[in-house]
Amino acid sequence: MPALLTPVLDLLTLRGTVTEAEQITARMRRLRVDGDQLAGLDVRPGQQVRVLVTGLTLRTYSVWRYDPSGVVELCVLDHSEDGPGARWGRTVGPGEQVRLRRPEGSFTLRPEAAHHVFVGDETASAAFGAMLAALPEEAVASGCVETATAADRLPLAHAERLDWLLRGETSLPEAVRRLAPEPGGIAYVAGEARDVQAVRKVLVQEAGWDRRAVLTKPFWTPGKKGME
Repeated sequence: MPALLTPVLDLLTLRGTVTEAEQITARMRRLRVDGDQLAGLDVRPGQQVRVLVTGLTLRTYSVWRYDPSGVVELCVLDHSEDGPGARWGRTVGPGEQVRLRRPEGSFTLRPEAAHHVFVGDETASAAFGAMLAALPEEAVASGCVETATAADRLPLAHAERLDWLLRGETSLPEAVRRLAPEPGGIAYVAGEARDVQAVRKVLVQEAGWDRRAVLTKPFWTPGKKGME
């Protein structure tokens, strides 16, 4: 990277060091990034960060866990492709320096909701994990999470309250119909773009949810993994 860019990047990004890299599911690695510049950030459950994976290439990852002392944990899914983000996610290890943008995004937990419904796939799991971990024990939560195999399931807080689906057994829209969540809460719907729109349609047009109570985040669509 040209030295002339360093002052600009110092203004736009925060620096940290990978201190842990752990295979947390069959296709997902947990990366822990520590750094003084990461301390005291305003991070809301469900937000994401943009990481400089190589050169000036940015890739976006949901924050799995944040410690205000200066720790950001990410869960990086291996899509079995060979792009710069995929290569970085598979190979980055402890001791390597990382530059990332400040947390951003409005797809976040609404803690005041009467109940919470989570619907999505593997790409939504890290964001859901942060949201579920922030819920108090007495919170009412349900949902449907689809994965390719059982080995792809992240260890989520309140996982026993969710319906876990294997891809191909049933569709997410049909699973939401079976779940039949009552209106009045907040639904968090994320993952493949067409599934996101289909689930939103079920909730709003069939189940009578207020469209403003259905938060959506399309993370990918066939042929395009990153929707940012």
